[in-house]
Amino acid sequence: MTTKTKYPLVRKLEALAHNLRWCWQPDGWRVFRDLDAQLWHKCSHNPIAFLEEWEPAELEARAQRTGLAGRIHNGHQKLVDYLARRGPEARMSAGPLHTRPVAYFCAEFGIHESLPIYSGGLGILAGDHMKAASDLSIPLVGVGLFYPLGYFQQSIDEDGWQQEHYGRTDVAKLPLTKVVDADGAPLEIEIDMGSERIKAYVWRAPVGRNELLMLDSDVPGNNPDDRLLTSQLYGGDRRMRIRQEILLGVGGVRALAALGIDPAVYHLNEGHSAFATFELAARYMEREGIFFEEARDKVARQTVFTTHTPVPAGHDRFHIELFEEMLGWMRPRLGIDHREFHGFGRIDLNNPNESFCMTVLALKMSRYRNGVSNLHGEVSRQMWRDLWPHGELKDVPIGHITNGVHVPSFLAPEMRTLYDKYLEPGWEHHQEKPEAWAGLANLEPGELWETHQLLKAKLIEFINDRVATQTAPKGEGEGQVVPGSGFAPETLTIGFARRFATYKRADLIMDDLERFKRLIRDADRPIQIIYAGKAHPADEYGKALIQKIVQVTTDPEFEGRVVFLADYEMNVARHMLHGVDIWLNNPRRPQEACGTSGQKVVLNGALNCSILDGWWAEAYDGRNGFAIGDTSEYADPGQQDVHDARALYDVLENEVIPLYYDTDASGLPIEWIERVKWSIISLGWRFNASRMLLDYLNLAYLPAAGATSAQM
Repeated sequence: MTTKTKYPLVRKLEALAHNLRWCWQPDGWRVFRDLDAQLWHKCSHNPIAFLEEWEPAELEARAQRTGLAGRIHNGHQKLVDYLARRGPEARMSAGPLHTRPVAYFCAEFGIHESLPIYSGGLGILAGDHMKAASDLSIPLVGVGLFYPLGYFQQSIDEDGWQQEHYGRTDVAKLPLTKVVDADGAPLEIEIDMGSERIKAYVWRAPVGRNELLMLDSDVPGNNPDDRLLTSQLYGGDRRMRIRQEILLGVGGVRALAALGIDPAVYHLNEGHSAFATFELAARYMEREGIFFEEARDKVARQTVFTTHTPVPAGHDRFHIELFEEMLGWMRPRLGIDHREFHGFGRIDLNNPNESFCMTVLALKMSRYRNGVSNLHGEVSRQMWRDLWPHGELKDVPIGHITNGVHVPSFLAPEMRTLYDKYLEPGWEHHQEKPEAWAGLANLEPGELWETHQLLKAKLIEFINDRVATQTAPKGEGEGQVVPGSGFAPETLTIGFARRFATYKRADLIMDDLERFKRLIRDADRPIQIIYAGKAHPADEYGKALIQKIVQVTTDPEFEGRVVFLADYEMNVARHMLHGVDIWLNNPRRPQEACGTSGQKVVLNGALNCSILDGWWAEAYDGRNGFAIGDTSEYADPGQQDVHDARALYDVLENEVIPLYYDTDASGLPIEWIERVKWSIISLGWRFNASRMLLDYLNLAYLPAAGATSAQM
């Protein structure tokens, strides 16, 4: 599309499309949808791709003809005002961060499905972090990698087995600009990797008041393997992984420096970017003429590290030979010997057989360290206590900041209308305060139920459309049933969507298949269940779980009341989060770090039914949802699974299902609705991203920025 000055509405639509704020503001994305809903869905909710389908004159005329001109002007003016303001400063002050921002490093960012550089919870959390920082006017720049192939797209073959496919993203249809140097040529960042030196471009994406920087190794002059280095997220072998992490950490620091950005704080979101600390230390040494120990102390005081992984296998480790091959050139810059250099990634410095762990490096090179829930903080202190062997467990310096979700991104517009009716004007600017949510106590039960039932009907419509078009078994074989064909709005609807790792136990509810079948087929009080999620391409056990569930979806014994939605991404998640009645979460405790998906359903009138793990261990109060069993933990996973399966059946049969189907004379499940209301009131203020960001600001960012200012 070529925009001309005589088309002011088109210019404003393009301005909206090129700042990702549109994706969390209804006055942004709804304008595009209402211009042409069919085309909007065809373009996968990508406003730039949407605009390219129009001639400017035709689009200008349609905007006038459909009465959307006023909304376009209003939406654009809100964006202009938003960018011009520094945010709700009466509540907080980012202090020194206004001149020297936070640099937020992460391997993936899930901001919207149209920018597919995320795989799951870590990326969605990073996207929420950036959005909330923008809304609160906390200056923050995201640093990541640009993956033109993204994460894999999932299809399910006729045997129920996951297949992976990759499709290249059209950069021209993303809100990205390539950073250029003073001469107008693309800026190139150079990074050493072993005996080679590779180059990377830097892409910039506006995320509200802040921006996301992404490095891209597809640069002419790099060898073919190097050009593919950033092609896909979490692809390739260990050699590719360590090279990506060098690019993210070392390259990210160099990109910031090349752009003249001097962060006061470096926040490493997971250990993937921990090599940044080596590069920062080397720069301090070269700039200030100091030795490594002093430089290390400076780096540690301005580094915040968040770990998300309570499972030992989830922490990146590299054989020391590979580490030395790829990063050995850094050691002379730091002026330290091999033992000390290798020891930054080891618990036991004297064990030459111990591999190099990125989490250990991040823990050693930071001063503020946190898990992402209260229980995860405890697990992390236990997991890493050998790094601080001389004190008590409680003194291990790893705290916690419990994750929260970005409310505007996951609150259904229909629910937002209810919130605006019952809450004080401007409630969203005070969402971390309990009093901001108190007005929902006056919410009429019938009004809440009607709104939720509308969202559930939309979910069922989405399921039917998805089953018809997705690449997965459709129940067309002899003796099969169409998945989801038995879904009904009045039936209790359970959602389970997450990465298909075995410890998350997607099939726990099928532990006793006959008992599960009775729940599904109950003539008076049936249930229906929606599954979605991907298994890592190398995880054969996770793929087997998907296969087991997919085979059930076409089995007529289950009457079409079990469905698997292939190719889980943010759009699928949104429909599920808006429309289910129960969000099921049953990992082996304590292996769930947080589990933010359950926080999202709270906002939309659903209840959690979860193991007391992650955030739910600190959130559940006996009446804001349901707990599966107690806090019992068994050394034998099989025994744990038996115990938890029984507890799951018990809570479904004795609490969840009876409460849902216990209706009054008007057909309303009053006690269920009251529990939903209390869930929102008691949890909404605690588990949102604004509260999370203010915790990071006060507990981590401002202290680190103060320490940085003091050392300058």
